[in-house]
Amino acid sequence: MKRLFVFAIALAASAASLPAAAVDAAAADALVRKSKCLTCHAVEKKKDGPAFKETAAKYKGKPEAMEKLTKHVTVPSKVKVEGKEEDHETLKTEDPAAVKNVVEWILSL
Repeated sequence: MKRLFVFAIALAASAASLPAAAVDAAAADALVRKSKCLTCHAVEKKKDGPAFKETAAKYKGKPEAMEKLTKHVTVPSKVKVEGKEEDHETLKTEDPAAVKNVVEWILSL
């Protein structure tokens, strides 16, 4: 878990220091589907979890957005769904660039 936390911090720091690259929406969508994120989330509609557009609006203009979302999608955690605590799964990748792409995609919505 410590390794994932360090990974998330490093990813957030590198994202802040590099110029913005275009988001690969198709790759982000493919990884989100592979990771089964769409079981609980959707792009526009709230399901068990918030819509990705709702998450983007929540973090719009906040400097900590990349770091917080990167941690949320890479570090196992618990979330409340209908009053019950459940595991929040992580993205099914070890590739920091793929994680960064998904987070930037969500924030771009």
